[in-house]
Amino acid sequence: MSGASLAGRRLVVSAGPTFEDIDPVRFIGNRSSGKMGFAIAEAAARRGARVVLVAGPVALATPAGVERIDVRSARQMREAVIGALPADAYIGAAAVADYAPAQVAPGKIKKKDEQLTLELVRTPDILAEVAAHPQRPTLVVGFAAETHDVEFYARGKLEKKRVDLIAANRVGVAGSGFESDDNALTVYWRDGARALGPAPKTQLADELLDLILARWPA
Repeated sequence: MSGASLAGRRLVVSAGPTFEDIDPVRFIGNRSSGKMGFAIAEAAARRGARVVLVAGPVALATPAGVERIDVRSARQMREAVIGALPADAYIGAAAVADYAPAQVAPGKIKKKDEQLTLELVRTPDILAEVAAHPQRPTLVVGFAAETHDVEFYARGKLEKKRVDLIAANRVGVAGSGFESDDNALTVYWRDGARALGPAPKTQLADELLDLILARWPA
């Protein structure tokens, strides 16, 4: 599968989950497989882009021609993404944890009480920080995985974080979203939207890149 060239352009793509450690053996995570972000990175490299892929903990092979940076936590992902700027576009396909334990226990927490309370703190908002960065990419694309009211939350994220595009999908539905080879996206921008799929994530990656190029400022 091919598409319009990205030769001469540098893209930073984030993919996969983040794991926020509780102690040396436990963590808070999510079900993101990283397949969508890896498909985007692979498709962009195939079109001639120089691609930096910031990957959370996933079991996926590095796409050909892609520079890969492996991270574990949201804080590490933030450092890698910001460190990869400047870029022509940032595509934030990672499912970054919104909260992390305030403290990581130095040893395994033993089972003793009937209840255990964890204090959680907000993690860095990578997408918003990239959109507000002095070296802001020409296009900043975010993802929104929602279980309901997809358009409402996606457009809210688009406005609040001041990004150019939000690719939203509904999760918790069989055959799409997390852990699946297929997906369906609706891409929103300030005065429009377009549905993509359902289709294999490899195909959606190319369709999304075509849309990104169509929205690229002249």
